Amino acid sequence: MKAEKNINPEKEKASDIKVTLEKLHQLIAERPSKADLYCKRAELYFQMNDLGKAVNDYKKALEINPQNKEVSGKIEFITTILRYQNTDIYANPNTDMDPWLE
Repeated sequence: MKAEKNINPEKEKASDIKVTLEKLHQLIAERPSKADLYCKRAELYFQMNDLGKAVNDYKKALEINPQNKEVSGKIEFITTILRYQNTDIYANPNTDMDPWLE
């Protein structure tokens, strides 16, 4: 229990992120029903710019706690980023719709 309280994704240095990720992987394996662990790991993935893994962890946290509006907002935020990063105007003439994210 103490180990998960000591993890603060906002204060992690780049060199410590991998160590912290390993701790979170272990804690999630031990307690897969704790939504806050998924949120912490998602924040680290977001810092690493691994947005797909961040969205997956936020979605898992939302499955555990569907009333969490903050997590819903973060999913929408990252989805918007992905939508703009992966826009290929030549592949799809309908630029208002991205079939990969809808």
